[in-house]
Amino acid sequence: MGAVTVDGDRDHRWLAAAIELSESCPPSRTAFSVGAYVVDADDTVLATGYSREGDPVVHAEEVALLKLPGVDLAGATVYSSLEPCSQRASRPVSCARLILRAGVGRVVFGWREPAIFTDCDGAEILRTGGVDVMEIPELAAAVRLINAHLMPS
Repeated sequence: MGAVTVDGDRDHRWLAAAIELSESCPPSRTAFSVGAYVVDADDTVLATGYSREGDPVVHAEEVALLKLPGVDLAGATVYSSLEPCSQRASRPVSCARLILRAGVGRVVFGWREPAIFTDCDGAEILRTGGVDVMEIPELAAAVRLINAHLMPS
């Protein structure tokens, strides 16, 4: 497992932007609302994505990565409001695996996926694959609020 790199102000800023982007998601009773930014080492946004952007089953990280075919992402960070998924019903490849395949070097997320639809271990898959993974739990409340409609009462 690689050493975790922390760039507090930058990480909070981009993760907050991803959380704000998740508010663009069309509503769903069967999927989380997630926003994602892909940002390079020079602090330039390479792509963004949100759940159900243009496709009712697309995930935020997936749509952002689809906008970057052939781009070297080793120095990039994926900022995702929710932990990247480790399994999916709608597609054969999870977001954690898509991130690994794309060669992304770092992932920052705000909230670990609760076991509502599946038991997620995306952060562990990424770490095992050599990705630098950082969770910013102080921003999780904002992600939970956006997804409150999915939470058991």
